[in-house]
Amino acid sequence: MAAFDPWDPAFLADPYPAYAELRANGRVQYYEPTNQWLVPHHADVSALLRDRRLGRTYQHRFTHEDFGRTAPPAAHEPFHTLNDHGMLDLEPPDHTRIRRLVSKAFTPRTVEQLRPYVTRLAGELVDRLVAEGGGDLLTDVAEPLPVAVIAEMLGIPEADRAPLRPWSADICGMYELNPPEDVAARAVRASVEFSDYLRELIAERRKNPGDDLISGLIAAHDEGDRLTEQEMISTCVLLLNAGHEATVNATVNGWWALFRNPDQLAGLRADHSLVPRAVEELMRYDTPLQLFERWVLDEIEIDGTTIPRGAEIALLFGSANHDPATFPNPERLDLTRADNPHISFSAGIHYCIGAPLARIELAASMTAVLEKAPTLALAAEPQRKPNFVIRGLEGLSVEVM
Repeated sequence: MAAFDPWDPAFLADPYPAYAELRANGRVQYYEPTNQWLVPHHADVSALLRDRRLGRTYQHRFTHEDFGRTAPPAAHEPFHTLNDHGMLDLEPPDHTRIRRLVSKAFTPRTVEQLRPYVTRLAGELVDRLVAEGGGDLLTDVAEPLPVAVIAEMLGIPEADRAPLRPWSADICGMYELNPPEDVAARAVRASVEFSDYLRELIAERRKNPGDDLISGLIAAHDEGDRLTEQEMISTCVLLLNAGHEATVNATVNGWWALFRNPDQLAGLRADHSLVPRAVEELMRYDTPLQLFERWVLDEIEIDGTTIPRGAEIALLFGSANHDPATFPNPERLDLTRADNPHISFSAGIHYCIGAPLARIELAASMTAVLEKAPTLALAAEPQRKPNFVIRGLEGLSVEVM
């Protein structure tokens, strides 16, 4: 299993051959450097995402000691307080209660009402890129679009939005495998600053409610659907982080894949009706979230291997999305792929609540580029971020020919 090395730059550049080796070696394998059980096959990953013997947390049933785990360092407490009260890291009944409230803002009708705003904003961003003759697709288009959309939904004033992306990036650093102490320190600092900002904004919205999600959560609380202030803060941070991190990386990963597959890009430029399928295929082809973790709450067995309570399972989304048992010719980018059950948005009770909005954003930015910059070309070879779990690029330099 030498090929699987999430800290090796060669692996980070292209992890998919290593995944093929993992799949060939079996359905589950123990990986000592992270003390995790790796699950690389699509059928297993899909099933385990729905298996209630696994959980995103164990603290609703066990103490750290009961579970054979060590409590996080006290210095990391602000990050864990913020993270552990968001619905992504909660299990029922708390997860159910919070998700029910938040889902009201992500109904198909509500999300569809955002389409004109998303389309207009994507067009304006691409217009500016074209006017400049090119630029960085990451900072000029991919980042500002979803950040603005989720900030607008939450009711964060435009003047306050500059720190959102840096805070998010620092917090998300803790989701990498075995993050070093300097990464943890940045995550803690960002957690404190982001929480302090939201605490003030929530207090302001209590006095002067608006037509936004924060005001809606406050109103729901006052009407009896209880959210603690910490749950409200954690929910807002989660929505901001999850609401743009994957979309940003899916955008730049996708365009980098298109530039490397000129036949597919030419087909897309010739037929813009392929955009919806292209969005799904690009998310499969170079998955923005490569790994999702689960705790084993009750002993399970995978292919004759017993995984004990207290173990941690690493569900390899990137590998599952390249499993030839599910996807014919998985290493081929095929924008006409019709049967595409990728799991880039997860599955089960933690299925991405913002998936419909992410699809609208990805399609809007792709369509805007195709229509307004039909000759867009790569200006320089991009550099990969030195991350494994959250897969993205440092930037994507482009020019309008």
